Amino acid sequence: MESVNLLVPDISCEHCQRAIEDSLGKLAGAKNVKVNIQAKTVHLDYDPQQINLSKIEETLDEIGYTVAT
Repeated sequence: MESVNLLVPDISCEHCQRAIEDSLGKLAGAKNVKVNIQAKTVHLDYDPQQINLSKIEETLDEIGYTVAT
């Protein structure tokens, strides 16, 4: 298992939190998805044998959230 913290400047409310946690939580290999609204961050643990960081970022992009580089 690996962990990642992503800065997502588009996070602004509880709706954003629910949408992100629901979408990423459905991905195979993603676990413990937590959104911090104030810090505009997404933390999650993931299994790199099942999913990679590119797929996580792509999933966020598909639901309207951009990861800051």
